[in-house]
Amino acid sequence: MPWTAICEGAGKHRNEDLIAVHEHDSVTDILVIDGATSLAERDYIDTEEGDVAWFARRFAAELHKVLGPDATQDTLVRRAMDATRAAWLAHTENTEIPRYAHPIAALSWTRVFHHAGLDELHLYCLGDCKTLLRGADGQVRDLDPWINPQEGVLQREIGAMLAKGVSDPAERRALLTPLLRRRREEQNIALEPSILCLQPQGPFAARKSVLRVETGTALLSMTDGFYRLSDPYELYSPAQLVEACTTRGLDAMLSELRATEAASAAKGGLMVKAADDAAAVLWISGAAA
Repeated sequence: MPWTAICEGAGKHRNEDLIAVHEHDSVTDILVIDGATSLAERDYIDTEEGDVAWFARRFAAELHKVLGPDATQDTLVRRAMDATRAAWLAHTENTEIPRYAHPIAALSWTRVFHHAGLDELHLYCLGDCKTLLRGADGQVRDLDPWINPQEGVLQREIGAMLAKGVSDPAERRALLTPLLRRRREEQNIALEPSILCLQPQGPFAARKSVLRVETGTALLSMTDGFYRLSDPYELYSPAQLVEACTTRGLDAMLSELRATEAASAAKGGLMVKAADDAAAVLWISGAAA
């Protein structure tokens, strides 16, 4: 099989990450979606899985409906988001919803166009998912080396809290909520959103790249929750992470992640969430279907 995937919530009942792989028309579409944890007092659409999970699932479903080999990724994302917004408005008609309660998500979408002797990858990124590529020569590249500037702000705030003796993750999160809500409002009304959101005021500021790869190339695309194995826990370099996922499998890597999160939480680490939803997909160019 050319790809394997794993997607698990931090808790037993909710998972705001999503992996979707669609193979059609000599194209493989690989979607990694990381829904941002809700900052709302309640859910307005899905009281079981939550509005953020609804948003991720609905967008992925709407995108699947319009996928075709000819339209650009920008066009397809806008079409899918228009349909997702229409569904959201239909569900929430006449309901007063704070701007910070509108769901958002990070997206890493790799379109693989299959040609004789090589594959062509088109990468479309919003937010802080991570995509690593190991070429047939063994060299590993970070295809989207973007750093979320908000992480530095949060780390400084948490560091100040720890200095004051505030080590409980739940208490830290409560203290951070006003800051997080202000940031969420800004993201939802941005003129060029760097995140997937319901009502973009202009074009999405996606980071895009195109490259050709040879048979045997490995692509590891993941949410930042899974990438914790490398950053911030530093158990693996990016190259080591691709190798470990390839040789040990994604299940074993997720088990190691959960054990590390538990140990870090016991020490009061610099994390807003002691554990995070985690999702990853590993695709090998030229592998038998």
